[in-house]
Amino acid sequence: MTLTNQTLTAIDGIQVGHATDTTARTGCTVILCPTGATAGIDVRGAAPGSRETEAIRPGRLIQKVHAVLLTGGSAFGLDAAGGVVQYLEEKGVGFSAGTVRVPIVPAAVIFDLHVGDARVRPNREMGYQACLNATDGPVAVGVVGAGTGATVGKAPGVTPSPGGVGSACDHLDNGLIVAALVVVNALGNVVSPATGEIVAGGKENGSFVDITERLLDASIVPGTNTTIGVVATNAALSVAEATRVAEMAHDGMARAIRPSHTMFDGDTLFTLATGAHASSSVNTIGILAAEVVAEAIVAAVTS
Repeated sequence: MTLTNQTLTAIDGIQVGHATDTTARTGCTVILCPTGATAGIDVRGAAPGSRETEAIRPGRLIQKVHAVLLTGGSAFGLDAAGGVVQYLEEKGVGFSAGTVRVPIVPAAVIFDLHVGDARVRPNREMGYQACLNATDGPVAVGVVGAGTGATVGKAPGVTPSPGGVGSACDHLDNGLIVAALVVVNALGNVVSPATGEIVAGGKENGSFVDITERLLDASIVPGTNTTIGVVATNAALSVAEATRVAEMAHDGMARAIRPSHTMFDGDTLFTLATGAHASSSVNTIGILAAEVVAEAIVAAVTS
């Protein structure tokens, strides 16, 4: 089985849209699942910025979400989620609460305020525009959407490389699909998991430096990092299972970003499960999730 679309939108029912401000170097990326998808989340970084994440923990009332927003602008950028909620409400999409429907839109942010114009952040209008731009075609990757102001490899005295948005997909002959979309704005360098070679990161005198080694003796400016993303599958998962997949998917982040999950990163991964495919082993989905997360991270900085 060969898929021509090797990005997150290879999964039926999922659309992705970017809104990009190339002047201010910021933006947002929305992942729409209007018919609803079971969601999970795992946060490994110590400095996250997020919205509606507690609502999708195991044991909560909410079982499905209708979109996930990934955005620049740090905490200010969470305003863009309001535009996604507005768009979905206009489409009649949301959790049924009596006479109204409430769209469930978890969101996570990266810190890009030091890159472009710190006074310009993704807002409600930009979130709405990202929804208007959403399609089920192959996801645009690179310096776009939430990855517009992303950078990787940060330590005193080094010059970071551009980060960005990456996406990757894997599938089995039985029809199972697991895909990822990641916004890479890491403190650490991005490396090839196969070789350990640095493919993007901090440079000094034109050459890559070992950020891990630099951090052992350096003080880091907090709040300048964070890698966030979504793992999606067409499998049927419970909320607890989706959460476990998000936990396993972080292994892919650790393979491709060195170091990762630091006190100055807010590393966060969501899981979306559409349920169109028969239930599959959580182990299988989690293993594939880690693989596509690593592939998406590399794609973000090399595309």
